[in-house]
Amino acid sequence: MICTETVTRLNNAMTNSKLLIGYGVFLFLCGLAGFISNPAAAKTALISGSVFGGLSVVWGLLLAKGFGFARVAGIVTAMLLCGVFGWRSTVSWQRVMDGDPKAFAASLITLMLIGSIATFARLLAKNA
Repeated sequence: MICTETVTRLNNAMTNSKLLIGYGVFLFLCGLAGFISNPAAAKTALISGSVFGGLSVVWGLLLAKGFGFARVAGIVTAMLLCGVFGWRSTVSWQRVMDGDPKAFAASLITLMLIGSIATFARLLAKNA
């Protein structure tokens, strides 16, 4: 007989894995949107969205397979991206206020920041 604590841990691991996979897809789509909005100057958006999106998907898949370290790796990844997107968002919005017409890019980076904060908070809240 499986105890309820084990079932709860398995359910949390599956929830966290789906969260990380969804977060990875979200980052990729944001990078793709940034690239499509300005293909000449936004190659890094596509690269960073693909790399960190792919990394988050890998963490989610590993967590679904029972590798508990992947949750910690997902937390660290989301935390680091919160810092990066917070910094980039601040810089981007300052440039927009100075007349730079890249409000879409600033909005996209801010959306990625919000997604990273939400993912980080959800991963911390789950006791897997």
